[in-house]
Amino acid sequence: MGDLPEQIDGLPNLCGREDLVAEAVARGRERPVARDRVPLDRIDSGYAIALHMHQPLIPAGGEDLRTAALISNLQWMFAHPDVEDNHNAPVFHWCYKRMGEFVPALLAEGHAPRVMLDYSGTLLHGLRAMGLHDVLDALSPLVRGEDERAAVEWLGSAWGHPVAPSTPVQDFALHVRAWQHHFAAIFGLEALERVRGFSPAEMALPNDPDVAHAFVATLRDCGYDWVLVQEHTVEHADGSGVADPHVPHRLACTSSTGETAEITAVIKTQGSDTKLVGQMQPYAEALDEGPREIAGVRVPPLVTQIADGENGGVMMNEFPGKYHEVVRESSHTPTPGLNVSEWLEQLHAAGLERTDLPSLQPVGQHHIWERLEPGEGPERLAGVVDELARADDRFHMEGGSWTGDVSWVRGYEDVLSPMLRASALFKQRALAAGVPTGDPRYREALFHLLSAETSCYRYWGAGRWTDYGAEIACRAIDVLTHDL
Repeated sequence: MGDLPEQIDGLPNLCGREDLVAEAVARGRERPVARDRVPLDRIDSGYAIALHMHQPLIPAGGEDLRTAALISNLQWMFAHPDVEDNHNAPVFHWCYKRMGEFVPALLAEGHAPRVMLDYSGTLLHGLRAMGLHDVLDALSPLVRGEDERAAVEWLGSAWGHPVAPSTPVQDFALHVRAWQHHFAAIFGLEALERVRGFSPAEMALPNDPDVAHAFVATLRDCGYDWVLVQEHTVEHADGSGVADPHVPHRLACTSSTGETAEITAVIKTQGSDTKLVGQMQPYAEALDEGPREIAGVRVPPLVTQIADGENGGVMMNEFPGKYHEVVRESSHTPTPGLNVSEWLEQLHAAGLERTDLPSLQPVGQHHIWERLEPGEGPERLAGVVDELARADDRFHMEGGSWTGDVSWVRGYEDVLSPMLRASALFKQRALAAGVPTGDPRYREALFHLLSAETSCYRYWGAGRWTDYGAEIACRAIDVLTHDL
C-alpha cells in the first residue's frame, strides 16, 4: 500500500489530496531519477523501449446495460472465453506482470535491462477490482527495489486513456492529475517522485494551436519533463519533417493569444509498433548510429519505440525470448539499453539545455502560422482554420496519432455527444461550483466521466463499444444532475 488509500468507498482514489501529489512531484525534481545510470560518455548510441498496457472499464457486469456493474474488459474476457479473441485473457494477464519476472532475473545474471512501462489508470483499477493482486505484487518491486529503479522507468499517463486532441482541455488535465493521484495511492508518493516522462494515449498529439498549448501547459503544470511523440505528428517551423528522430527535441506550442508552452519531446519512430518492439529492432537500428553534437555537447542517439505490451502474437510469443537475448547481448556495451530520463538527465548535466534542442511544433501548424500572427486570438484562428479547410479538404485540426488514417472525431457523434454533455455538466456543477475534490460525489462523478472518455469507445466504432461509452457518460450525467 502507498501513502494514500488505494480505494475509497469502492472507487479508485483519483482525487482529494492534490497537495500531497504536487509536493511529491516537486520533491522528485530535486533528485536523480535513478542511482545507477549508464554513463553516456562511454557509449556511442542506445535503444529504448516502452510497453503500453491498457484495458477499459465497461458496463458488462450484468445483463442489463443500464444497471450492469463497471468491470475491466479483461474480466469480461475471462468470463466469455469463446467470444472473439477472449481466449487470450490468460496471456494478457501474464503480459501485465511478466516484466516483474524478467527484470529481476536479468539483474541477477549481472545484466543491465531497461524498459519503460505505461499502464492506464483503468487497467490498474480493473486489475485490483477483479482480484488480480498478483500483477500489482509483481510490479511493486519494479517501483521500490533499488536495482529495479534503474532498470524500469514508469511513464505518466492519462487515467482513462482519452484521446487528447478531442478531449475537453479541462478534462484532459483531470485525467493527468487523476493518474498521478491513483499511481501514488497504489505504489506510494515516493514512486511518483520518479515519474518524469509522459506517454499520450494512442500517441495522439493535438495540433489545434490552443488545444496543443493547453496540452503542453498541463504536462508542465503537472511536473512532467518530457513527452513521447509520434514522428509523423510533429514538424519543424517550415513544415518539414523530423530531420534526426534519435536526438531530443523541444516541442513548442503557441496559442492564438500568443502564449507559448514548451516541453522536451522524444521521438517514437514510425513503423509496425508491435513488430519493432517485439523483435527488439530498436537495438539493431541503434547499432548503426553514432554520437552527434548539439551545442557543443556529445549526444549518443537514442532509438526509441513504444508498443502495446500484450496485443498480437509477436508481443505475446516472440518478445520474451528476444528481450532476454538483446539485454544479454547489449548490456555493458557501447550500445546499451537506456531509459529516456537517465539519458536526458545526463545530457542536461553535461550542459545541454532545452533551448539548445531543435524545435518542433504539431503537424500542420505551419499552415496556420503563415496566415495567423500569435496574439490575434481564437476568433481569428477559427477563421483561418475555416479558410484552410475550404481550400484543402485534407486539412484538419483533429491532431495526429499513432495512425494517420483514423479520425477520432468523424463518425463518433453517438458517443461524443453524451461524453461532451457529461463534460459540460461536470465543468458547471463540480469545477465552477467549487465542489471539494475530496467530496464523495465529486469522486463518483469524476470516475464515471474519466471512464467514459477512453479512446476504445471511438476506436471500435459503432455497436457495443459505442453503447458502452454512452452508458458510462449517462451515469456521470446522472450523478451530476441528481447528487451535485
